[in-house]
Amino acid sequence: MKRILIISLVFTFNSFVYAQQASKQLRIIMIGAHPDDCDSDGGGTAALFAQMGHAVKFVSVTNGDAGHQSLKGKELAKRRLAEAKEAGRRLGVEYDVLDNHDGLLMPSLDVRIQIIRKIREWNADIVIAPRPNDYHPDHRYTGVLVQDAAYMVAVPNIAPETPALNKNTVFLYFRDRFQKPNPFRPDIAVDISSVYEKKMTAFDAHESQVYEWLPWIGHYLEEVPANKNERLKWLSAKYAETLHPDIKTALEKWYGTEKASRVKQAEAFEICEYGAQPNDAEIKRLFPMLQK
Repeated sequence: MKRILIISLVFTFNSFVYAQQASKQLRIIMIGAHPDDCDSDGGGTAALFAQMGHAVKFVSVTNGDAGHQSLKGKELAKRRLAEAKEAGRRLGVEYDVLDNHDGLLMPSLDVRIQIIRKIREWNADIVIAPRPNDYHPDHRYTGVLVQDAAYMVAVPNIAPETPALNKNTVFLYFRDRFQKPNPFRPDIAVDISSVYEKKMTAFDAHESQVYEWLPWIGHYLEEVPANKNERLKWLSAKYAETLHPDIKTALEKWYGTEKASRVKQAEAFEICEYGAQPNDAEIKRLFPMLQK
């Protein structure tokens, strides 16, 4: 009888600890190269986290001062900062833009320290950034910089003026479509169908990009509606995706076959080897929307 009581108490205590962990506010930081990157790659997941009461911060490593066909320099950087702040307001997340030049980013020690400080200041449980293989050098070097910061965020003697993290942070990659040297692996897939329009509403705040620069550099500027009331509808259709088979398989793992079959839009993430290596139970704790 005594042994049964002890086992029961241990089980109750463990259940209590898990419940406490599960209800704790999570702190997520998404790091992109430019002031619209996090919105594009993780805006839906960020919206879900924010709706559930968790704290999300977007960080752009550059100020975006080169990404336009007619504007440049301080004028463009000022406009893109305002757009980022408005996008963050629409999503319910904080948005920081670092003052490094767009198109000229290098994986330097100075920028690495900037990123280490941002991750520590946010006390991040989850860090999400690009993989270091991409068409754009700023994207590649942002991936390298975050990888280089992954271990150092816990080293007290590096950037000692900002206290080091004393927990195992999970580092993840945003999804991409590049195949070399290795394709993206969707370890985690999140159903964003319910917040897809909210994601697009936030993306719509980046007017200089989604209605001007990207259509110009991509040679589809003529597609952009002149009527502002039609633009959001066009944007939502432009970025809607047909789910890749790998993403469908990942969704089935986390949501079950029936729920996964109803998913219309999703975002996916790969676990980086340089941070904590969560098991399935830990992933469900860190991504509580997967438990719904």
